[in-house]
Amino acid sequence: MKEKWYKPMAFYQVWPRSFKDGNGDGIGDLYGVLDKLEYIKSVGVDGIWFSPLYVSPNADYGYDIADYRNISPEYGDLAIFKKVLEKAHALGLKVVMDLVVNHTSDEHEWFQRSRRREAPYTDYYIWRPGKADGAPPNNWDSLFEGKAWAFDDVRGEYYLHLFAKKQPDLNMDNPAVREEVKAVMRFWLDMGVDGFREDVITFISKQAGLPDDPTPFARGMKYYKNGPHLREYLAEFRHDVLDQYDCFALGEAPMMTPEKALGFIAEGEGQTLDLMFHFQHMEADCFFTEYMHLPFRLRKLKRAFRRWQKKLAGKAWNTLYLENHDHPRIISRYGSEKYRAESGKTLAAAYLFQQGTPFVYQGQEIGMSNIALPSIDDYTDVLAKNNYKKYIKRQSPEKALRRIQRACRDSSRTPMQWSGGANAGFSEGEPWFALNPNYPEVNVAKEDADPDSLLNFYRAALSLRKNTPAAIWGDYREYRKISGKLYVYAREYEGQRLLVVCSFSEKPVRFKAPGGFRLEGKKPVLCNYPDAAVKNGGFVTRPYETRVYVL
Repeated sequence: MKEKWYKPMAFYQVWPRSFKDGNGDGIGDLYGVLDKLEYIKSVGVDGIWFSPLYVSPNADYGYDIADYRNISPEYGDLAIFKKVLEKAHALGLKVVMDLVVNHTSDEHEWFQRSRRREAPYTDYYIWRPGKADGAPPNNWDSLFEGKAWAFDDVRGEYYLHLFAKKQPDLNMDNPAVREEVKAVMRFWLDMGVDGFREDVITFISKQAGLPDDPTPFARGMKYYKNGPHLREYLAEFRHDVLDQYDCFALGEAPMMTPEKALGFIAEGEGQTLDLMFHFQHMEADCFFTEYMHLPFRLRKLKRAFRRWQKKLAGKAWNTLYLENHDHPRIISRYGSEKYRAESGKTLAAAYLFQQGTPFVYQGQEIGMSNIALPSIDDYTDVLAKNNYKKYIKRQSPEKALRRIQRACRDSSRTPMQWSGGANAGFSEGEPWFALNPNYPEVNVAKEDADPDSLLNFYRAALSLRKNTPAAIWGDYREYRKISGKLYVYAREYEGQRLLVVCSFSEKPVRFKAPGGFRLEGKKPVLCNYPDAAVKNGGFVTRPYETRVYVL
């Protein structure tokens, strides 16, 4: 279990459009990344995951790729990417690329030639004639935009798009398409990148015949989620490409359970992925998606954490995260904007000391929060705009907008807040998207100078994790499982024990140390309040208090 280099590491996710503008045009780019690599290193991480940098018309901001072998001109070019790669490696940072191969942009050359039935691209995508009455080939729903089929006037047929209309699904059953994927992998691995985060990779295999789905919700999903040839295709990618390099593959897997995940990431013969992003712990305040909002329930969050820690123990390696480009900001969801720093620290401790490889999303480390824009026209996310169109058919525009404000992915895509100066220090030009108005108070410069800031807590936590064997390799045990206010867990390894106590409440909560833990006279190695005394075997928490002990 200790042989893989990525296990003791931590990664930082860069969503390039909003990270740092280096040329003054208002759009984040690789020139800005190059300038901020030392900052990324200073957070305490060991690697970077880049959201897509490729050429794209930005229907889904990079997740609709028009050229897999080039950098978007908005971000730079291959020359500046190579400089970023070289400098990152010199700083001891691994670099992971996003690999998006369930679909491309409809502006990709493959699609343009496929719609014209040009060999060998004719069957690179999933084309079907309509039904006898002209209706789409089946009743599947798109996850982003209406039905899952769009009619193409050039070809005279429908193409499948599980996401936006400008994101046609590739036909992975075509061996030529799989060879194209392998060639893309080799291109970037030969350049020196260290692995891939594979976008919705568990959707790439569809059920033969593409039958109608009688279920009323997310129609079609049961026919492409963990499809019939998925393991076969992933094994092919691993055998033919990934095993030939010192790299790793992290698969994004919506609607995944730990039991099913083991079929992909269990170590040993038959393993097809090294790590997996699942979503179960991101559903503690919603059902299925953030747009189906429910009150936050700590018990539900803990249950998801517990299942993945227990089911994977000794068999596979966990991936730990609380934020990325696909979710609203976590302090606004599971924490408290009133107690921003305190709840941000509790959230950090709650996940960073579990077993697995943690990921920190840009701005998470300073406590960036959700943004509420005054009009749907101010939002850019294709998913938000299409959901709004659905909502206003059955509720007032005001209620529909509130749903967007609470759930929209754009909240995680506002420009990075580097300083309290002009444009939050993000750009010398007008930023491409709205700044969160709290940037004068919430920014890197201010938090860097404050030893008690959330940023410096992340630095301390990541350093503690890296230098505490129990935090990396230790067995996981949870206490106070039924508490709706406290999350308490321990890690133990070769006689070293780590105890993490996290309050998810503004109100005082009485905590007593679990049996076998003597905390009297012990100072926490990490905490978010001063005077962290212990009396009578425990203490009463302050709002969103967290303490970490190493015994």
